[in-house]
Amino acid sequence: MVIKLFTIIIASVLIGIGINAFVIPSHVINGGIWGISLLIHYLWGWKLAVTFTCLNLPIYFAAMYYDLHYFFYGLIGTFISAIIISLLNPLNGLFHLPFLLNICLGGIFIGTGVGIMLRIHASPGGIDLLALMVSKSLSLNVGLVILIIDTVIILSGVLIFKEITFLYSLIIISLVGTIASLLTSIKSISVFT
Repeated sequence: MVIKLFTIIIASVLIGIGINAFVIPSHVINGGIWGISLLIHYLWGWKLAVTFTCLNLPIYFAAMYYDLHYFFYGLIGTFISAIIISLLNPLNGLFHLPFLLNICLGGIFIGTGVGIMLRIHASPGGIDLLALMVSKSLSLNVGLVILIIDTVIILSGVLIFKEITFLYSLIIISLVGTIASLLTSIKSISVFT
Protein backbone atom coordinates (compact mmCIF):
# COMPACT_ATOMS: atom_id res chain seq x y z
CA MET A 1 0.00 0.00 0.00
CA VAL A 2 2.77 2.48 0.92
CA ILE A 3 4.76 1.64 -2.23
CA LYS A 4 1.61 2.05 -4.32
CA LEU A 5 0.87 5.47 -2.79
CA PHE A 6 4.47 6.56 -3.32
CA THR A 7 4.27 5.39 -6.95
CA ILE A 8 1.02 7.34 -7.46
CA ILE A 9 2.66 10.48 -6.04
CA ILE A 10 5.72 10.13 -8.32
CA ALA A 11 3.46 9.51 -11.35
CA SER A 12 1.30 12.53 -10.42
CA VAL A 13 4.37 14.75 -10.19
CA LEU A 14 5.37 13.68 -13.72
CA ILE A 15 1.86 14.40 -15.00
CA GLY A 16 1.80 17.75 -13.17
CA ILE A 17 5.11 18.78 -14.72
CA GLY A 18 3.89 17.77 -18.17
CA ILE A 19 0.63 19.69 -17.90
CA ASN A 20 1.86 22.84 -16.10
CA ALA A 21 5.32 23.28 -17.60
CA PHE A 22 4.63 22.25 -21.18
CA VAL A 23 0.97 21.71 -22.18
CA ILE A 24 -0.78 24.78 -20.70
CA PRO A 25 1.92 27.28 -21.81
CA SER A 26 1.60 25.89 -25.36
CA HIS A 27 -2.20 26.37 -25.19
CA VAL A 28 -2.84 22.83 -26.39
CA ILE A 29 -4.59 19.97 -24.67
CA ASN A 30 -3.81 16.44 -23.74
CA GLY A 31 -6.45 13.74 -23.78
CA GLY A 32 -8.71 12.24 -21.18
CA ILE A 33 -10.54 14.10 -18.49
CA TRP A 34 -7.55 16.42 -18.20
CA GLY A 35 -8.04 17.31 -21.87
CA ILE A 36 -11.75 17.97 -21.37
CA SER A 37 -10.92 19.99 -18.23
CA LEU A 38 -8.37 22.03 -20.19
CA LEU A 39 -10.99 22.75 -22.89
CA ILE A 40 -13.37 24.01 -20.19
CA HIS A 41 -10.53 25.98 -18.56
CA TYR A 42 -9.68 27.66 -21.89
CA LEU A 43 -13.36 28.35 -22.64
CA TRP A 44 -14.59 29.64 -19.28
CA GLY A 45 -11.54 29.94 -17.03
CA TRP A 46 -12.80 27.35 -14.54
CA LYS A 47 -10.30 25.93 -12.05
CA LEU A 48 -8.58 22.98 -13.69
CA ALA A 49 -8.33 20.65 -10.67
CA VAL A 50 -11.94 21.26 -9.53
CA THR A 51 -13.35 20.69 -13.02
CA PHE A 52 -11.21 17.56 -13.36
CA THR A 53 -12.46 16.12 -10.07
CA CYS A 54 -16.13 16.84 -10.85
CA LEU A 55 -15.93 15.31 -14.33
CA ASN A 56 -14.41 12.15 -12.88
CA LEU A 57 -17.22 11.38 -10.45
CA PRO A 58 -19.57 9.54 -12.88
CA ILE A 59 -16.75 7.30 -14.12
CA TYR A 60 -15.77 6.44 -10.55
CA PHE A 61 -19.32 5.49 -9.66
CA ALA A 62 -19.26 3.11 -12.65
CA ALA A 63 -15.87 1.75 -11.54
CA MET A 64 -17.24 1.13 -8.06
CA TYR A 65 -19.66 -1.43 -9.53
CA TYR A 66 -17.09 -2.84 -11.96
CA ASP A 67 -14.13 -3.42 -9.64
CA LEU A 68 -13.59 -1.99 -6.15
CA HIS A 69 -9.81 -2.21 -6.57
CA TYR A 70 -9.92 0.05 -9.67
CA PHE A 71 -12.36 2.36 -7.92
CA PHE A 72 -10.23 2.73 -4.79
CA TYR A 73 -6.87 3.28 -6.48
CA GLY A 74 -8.43 5.34 -9.26
CA LEU A 75 -10.00 7.65 -6.71
CA ILE A 76 -6.71 7.99 -4.84
CA GLY A 77 -4.88 8.62 -8.12
CA THR A 78 -7.38 11.29 -9.15
CA PHE A 79 -7.25 13.24 -5.90
CA ILE A 80 -3.47 13.04 -5.58
CA SER A 81 -3.07 14.09 -9.24
CA ALA A 82 -5.47 17.01 -8.82
CA ILE A 83 -3.67 18.24 -5.69
CA ILE A 84 -0.17 17.88 -7.17
CA ILE A 85 -1.15 19.49 -10.47
CA SER A 86 -2.57 22.45 -8.53
CA LEU A 87 0.61 22.68 -6.44
CA LEU A 88 2.78 22.61 -9.57
CA ASN A 89 0.84 25.44 -11.23
CA PRO A 90 3.80 27.86 -10.70
CA LEU A 91 5.65 25.87 -13.39
CA ASN A 92 3.29 27.46 -15.95
CA GLY A 93 5.43 29.80 -18.04
CA LEU A 94 8.67 28.92 -16.23
CA PHE A 95 10.32 27.36 -19.29
CA HIS A 96 10.57 29.10 -22.64
CA LEU A 97 11.22 26.31 -25.10
CA PRO A 98 10.33 25.94 -28.78
CA PHE A 99 6.69 24.98 -29.32
CA LEU A 100 7.30 21.45 -30.66
CA LEU A 101 9.78 20.67 -27.89
CA ASN A 102 7.19 21.81 -25.31
CA ILE A 103 4.61 19.47 -26.83
CA CYS A 104 6.98 16.51 -26.98
CA LEU A 105 8.21 17.00 -23.41
CA GLY A 106 4.61 17.37 -22.20
CA GLY A 107 3.66 14.10 -23.89
CA ILE A 108 6.71 12.29 -22.49
CA PHE A 109 6.13 13.46 -18.91
CA ILE A 110 2.38 12.79 -19.00
CA GLY A 111 2.78 9.45 -20.78
CA THR A 112 5.36 8.25 -18.26
CA GLY A 113 3.16 9.27 -15.32
CA VAL A 114 0.03 7.69 -16.83
CA GLY A 115 1.91 4.50 -17.77
CA ILE A 116 3.34 4.14 -14.26
CA MET A 117 -0.10 4.54 -12.70
CA LEU A 118 -1.80 2.15 -15.10
CA ARG A 119 0.93 -0.40 -14.45
CA ILE A 120 -0.09 -0.55 -10.77
CA HIS A 121 -3.81 -0.54 -11.72
CA ALA A 122 -4.33 3.02 -10.52
CA SER A 123 -5.44 5.93 -12.65
CA PRO A 124 -4.78 9.67 -12.80
CA GLY A 125 -8.24 10.34 -14.19
CA GLY A 126 -11.52 8.92 -15.38
CA ILE A 127 -10.77 8.28 -19.05
CA ASP A 128 -7.69 6.30 -18.11
CA LEU A 129 -9.76 4.34 -15.59
CA LEU A 130 -12.47 3.84 -18.22
CA ALA A 131 -9.80 2.69 -20.70
CA LEU A 132 -8.40 0.30 -18.08
CA MET A 133 -11.85 -1.25 -17.60
CA VAL A 134 -12.53 -1.41 -21.37
CA SER A 135 -9.11 -2.93 -22.08
CA LYS A 136 -9.65 -5.60 -19.45
CA SER A 137 -13.13 -6.42 -20.79
CA LEU A 138 -12.12 -6.50 -24.48
CA SER A 139 -8.54 -7.78 -24.05
CA LEU A 140 -7.08 -4.70 -25.76
CA ASN A 141 -3.93 -2.83 -24.79
CA VAL A 142 -4.90 0.03 -22.50
CA GLY A 143 -2.60 2.45 -24.37
CA LEU A 144 -4.48 1.80 -27.63
CA VAL A 145 -7.85 2.44 -25.95
CA ILE A 146 -6.52 5.69 -24.46
CA LEU A 147 -5.19 6.77 -27.87
CA ILE A 148 -8.60 6.25 -29.54
CA ILE A 149 -10.54 8.13 -26.83
CA ASP A 150 -7.99 10.94 -26.70
CA THR A 151 -8.06 11.40 -30.48
CA VAL A 152 -11.83 12.02 -30.28
CA ILE A 153 -11.29 14.59 -27.50
CA ILE A 154 -8.57 16.43 -29.47
CA LEU A 155 -10.66 16.55 -32.64
CA SER A 156 -13.57 17.93 -30.56
CA GLY A 157 -11.25 20.68 -29.32
CA VAL A 158 -10.28 21.55 -32.89
CA LEU A 159 -13.97 21.78 -33.88
CA ILE A 160 -14.96 23.85 -30.80
CA PHE A 161 -12.07 26.33 -30.87
CA LYS A 162 -11.41 26.30 -34.62
CA GLU A 163 -7.72 26.41 -33.71
CA ILE A 164 -5.48 24.36 -35.94
CA THR A 165 -2.77 24.41 -33.23
CA PHE A 166 -4.89 21.90 -31.28
CA LEU A 167 -3.93 19.36 -33.94
CA TYR A 168 -0.46 19.45 -32.36
CA SER A 169 -2.16 17.85 -29.37
CA LEU A 170 -2.23 14.67 -31.45
CA ILE A 171 1.54 14.52 -30.90
CA ILE A 172 0.97 14.65 -27.14
CA ILE A 173 -1.63 11.87 -27.13
CA SER A 174 0.48 9.76 -29.48
CA LEU A 175 3.39 10.00 -27.05
CA VAL A 176 1.14 9.39 -24.03
CA GLY A 177 -0.49 6.36 -25.69
CA THR A 178 2.82 4.92 -26.87
CA ILE A 179 4.62 5.35 -23.55
CA ALA A 180 1.62 4.05 -21.56
CA SER A 181 1.44 1.03 -23.89
CA LEU A 182 5.14 0.30 -23.43
CA LEU A 183 5.04 0.68 -19.65
CA THR A 184 1.95 -1.52 -19.29
CA SER A 185 3.12 -4.24 -21.65
CA ILE A 186 6.72 -4.77 -20.50
CA LYS A 187 6.65 -7.75 -18.14
CA SER A 188 10.07 -7.33 -16.52
CA ILE A 189 9.50 -4.05 -14.65
CA SER A 190 8.77 -5.31 -11.15
CA VAL A 191 9.12 -2.04 -9.24
CA PHE A 192 5.62 -0.90 -10.24
CA THR A 193 3.74 -4.21 -9.93
